[in-house]
Amino acid sequence: MISEEVITDIIQQVPSPLEISYLLKDAGTQYDFNILNSPGSYTNYNSNFNKALNLGIYGTDLGYANIYEENQDAILYLNSIKGLANDLSIGQFFDFGTIARLATNSKNLDSLLLITTQNFNSINTYLQENKRSNLSVLILTGGWLEALHVTCQVAQKNPGNEKLIEKIGEQKIILDNIKLMLEFYTKDPYIADLHKNILELEKAFSQIEIIYTYAEPTMQEVDGMIVVKDNSTTTINITKENVDTIREQVISIREKIIS
Repeated sequence: MISEEVITDIIQQVPSPLEISYLLKDAGTQYDFNILNSPGSYTNYNSNFNKALNLGIYGTDLGYANIYEENQDAILYLNSIKGLANDLSIGQFFDFGTIARLATNSKNLDSLLLITTQNFNSINTYLQENKRSNLSVLILTGGWLEALHVTCQVAQKNPGNEKLIEKIGEQKIILDNIKLMLEFYTKDPYIADLHKNILELEKAFSQIEIIYTYAEPTMQEVDGMIVVKDNSTTTINITKENVDTIREQVISIREKIIS
């Protein structure tokens, strides 16, 4: 059994969907509802496996709609999340009134980010305690996969955007963690199948080279405070072909989950 500490540690390393959405908006890219999962599809998901994965996917879609202040879409996604969360008996962790209020006011995005993170941590602890930690791993995997999908789709339309390309390359590290978590639950045939798909995605990422160069940290004064500046650098070698291969692989895995 995977320990709660290990899962919590891995969860904290995975970038939040809202972080990815911030990056997309900062890059000056346009909102595109068509790359998201249709909010009305949530009633089609019958197994807990599909419900948990798509709860993660809708969490990312909600974050994306929020960042662009697409309030009507955000409310639709909130409704889908509510339906799936209730089905999985974790609806008590969502104060939908508060989330809806924050979601419709762009000034509250930091609060929303905090609530989303706290919610996930609470859900994870609860599912662990109730011997349902496989579901928290699926929610996390769905959210990560959708964030990667959205980033790949946006990068395709903005081929000159180096930040987006780098962000895709960085996911090679996160993919290792996702793979590790799923490995613990491969006795479940559904998760075993998802794990196989993730291994295929790993092949697409294997061509990417991540080089970490250590440099001594330095001290500097910022606003009267002494802070430590990290001078180490990470270089990500990734080509357009790598991105295309990853994007196609993600589309293939995602189709199986959302259809």
